[in-house]
Amino acid sequence: MSDDRWVVLGLGHPRAEWFSRLSRWSTAAAVPVDFIKCISRDEVLARLNGGRSCSALLVGDDVVGLDRDLIDSVRIAGAAVIVVGSTFERDWNELGVATRLPEEFERSDLLGALTDHAAPIANIAAVVGDSPVEVSSTWRGRLIAVTGPGGAGSSVVAMAAGQSFAKEPSNHSMVLLADLALNAEQGMLHDAREVIPGVQEFVDAHRVGRVPVEVMRSLVFEAVDRGYHLLLGLRRHRDWTAIRPRSFESALDGMLRAYRLVIADIDHDFEGERDTGSRDIEDRNHMARTVAARADLVVVVGLATTKGIHSMTRTIRELVAMKIESERIVAVLNRTTRNPRRQVDAADALASLLARDESVGDIGDPVFVSERADIEDALRDGVRLPNNAGKSLHRQLSNRLRTPVGELSSQDPAETPEPVPVAPGSLGHWTDQT
Repeated sequence: MSDDRWVVLGLGHPRAEWFSRLSRWSTAAAVPVDFIKCISRDEVLARLNGGRSCSALLVGDDVVGLDRDLIDSVRIAGAAVIVVGSTFERDWNELGVATRLPEEFERSDLLGALTDHAAPIANIAAVVGDSPVEVSSTWRGRLIAVTGPGGAGSSVVAMAAGQSFAKEPSNHSMVLLADLALNAEQGMLHDAREVIPGVQEFVDAHRVGRVPVEVMRSLVFEAVDRGYHLLLGLRRHRDWTAIRPRSFESALDGMLRAYRLVIADIDHDFEGERDTGSRDIEDRNHMARTVAARADLVVVVGLATTKGIHSMTRTIRELVAMKIESERIVAVLNRTTRNPRRQVDAADALASLLARDESVGDIGDPVFVSERADIEDALRDGVRLPNNAGKSLHRQLSNRLRTPVGELSSQDPAETPEPVPVAPGSLGHWTDQT
């Protein structure tokens, strides 16, 4: 018989009957469990990071703070999460919970759950680093991230792209413009009279379970004139502290379940813990980093000026440093003139600067968006943008979305091999043995 014991953290209301019952069993050695009471979520996280291996966390289902991020932190530490009670009905498996126990569980129930889902302290190392619970694959929309240095007009470019895609009949009410920047300005650009609900409420709804599509759509606004839906951003820059990483990732999945196309307006700061040694900076930039990493295309907007092109190339290098393939990056030079010679000069300047960095591959020719005085008038009056404001960008993005990454090379159509008929017998045949 093995002498292994389970080290179990407990998080529940101090007066919960199961809490005191399990403590008595542990003290009297009625179960081979070292039970450690915790009075808060922070104490659980502190003990998980304290260096001592833990087998499981037993937590009451009515505890404040029981969400995706806590469950994920426990799983990363190599422990199982066991929920006690039946106060709330949630999809616990989707959240990453190993199993559930009734509040009146017996010793046999506890030992069975620990045997099936947790490892004793002698075998803890074998389960550390287990991947999260796999969620069954479902339909997902496409994701386009729009970023750029301050003042380049990336927010307006995101609006123009959203309006252009929303004009397609197949995208009716299926395009979402999400303001995921720290200094969110889409509310101002859309003359939104309300600031709630926004991204904070949207992410908070995903903390404790899977959110139905109709509920997600109730948390966004409809830009009637422009044809898309709008998710308002943070109300203040410092509100990023309320966005928990795992909950945001689940919220992003929710957006892609609810819409065919999500256009995310994000910051151009992608620094993480590896770059700065600060976990707080990575958490602050988590929205931008996550969206850029998962986006089908990343649109980088810059101005066709000396400083604008320099800032644009710096942003592109930061994206490449994050392992974003060059084929997924689309460069947009905003507010350019219609002079072909100046456009060629700007494109050559961008290409020459990027060529100095061997890690940056071919991102293709930039898209030129001309300067238009009527765009400012449309923003001021809160009406639809000019119909051809995002025409060139829409055409480029549509072509890129139809082409898988890795096949975005500028192959000459004339060099495409012509199809040839298959010669009879050249593909082999079935045998009786096969």
